[in-house]
Amino acid sequence: MRSWPQPAAVLELLKPVTWFPPMWAFACGAISAGVPIAGRWGTIALGIAITGPLVCATSQAANDWYDREVDAINEPQRPIPSGRIPGTWGLRIAILWTMLSLLVAIPLGMRGLIAVSVALAFAWAYSAPPLRFKQNGWVGNAAVGLTYEGLAWITGAIVVLDGAMPSTRIVLIAALYSLGAHGILTLNDFKAIEGDRQMGIRSLPATLGPQRAAWVLCAVMLLPQVVVLGLLASWGANGAATAIAGLVLVQLAQMAYFMRAPRERALFLSAFGVPFSVAGMMVAAFALRGLS
Repeated sequence: MRSWPQPAAVLELLKPVTWFPPMWAFACGAISAGVPIAGRWGTIALGIAITGPLVCATSQAANDWYDREVDAINEPQRPIPSGRIPGTWGLRIAILWTMLSLLVAIPLGMRGLIAVSVALAFAWAYSAPPLRFKQNGWVGNAAVGLTYEGLAWITGAIVVLDGAMPSTRIVLIAALYSLGAHGILTLNDFKAIEGDRQMGIRSLPATLGPQRAAWVLCAVMLLPQVVVLGLLASWGANGAATAIAGLVLVQLAQMAYFMRAPRERALFLSAFGVPFSVAGMMVAAFALRGLS
């Protein structure tokens, strides 16, 4: 019997493919702050490394540990249920990555360290009892959206502002994209409907059914983007507002295709629709930078 985890299995547990959203949001925050980037590249690179390979990876390890029973039903090939990460190694890795995240975050300053601590607290509360936010699709996805997008964005701005709080405009745009992320996260729940129902996890597809959940996620994805483009237009950033409007129209066309078979096409929308929403984040970040 294997007593040590396979290195490849550890990397799979930490899920590098999931690191991009908070890293991107952190970069958006740094850009939106409107201050010169020159001389701050090292700090920005450190922040991006913390948000992705450390904090986000911690959340993935913790989630897989506390989801090991439902994964044995839905995805038995994953590292923990397959035995490639044996015993309590999944939990140990999550704890180790938590400690490493806090240690590496010290150079970001007090507010940066507080932001990382809050993100880690949400990462554990999402998966671990007694809170286990993911038991409720509304609460769990809101918590992840808040930390993956909003908190990462605001932290990126704080870091380049040398610890100062960003403007109300930046906080508002970050909050709106956090809300939109709730819909994006729901896409991931379509693949686990049976296991979620068996284990009592009240994801939106499991409780509302695939069709109604699809309507909800599309609305939650799109409406914040519409508000963002409206705000940018009202602030005089008409070019950015027009660009985001174009991105929204592309998503509408893709969502029409997705809605005809949401369970089968959730991966399609995730792969080909979500990038247009993510691109809008950077458009908004540069618009905010120009308004600073």
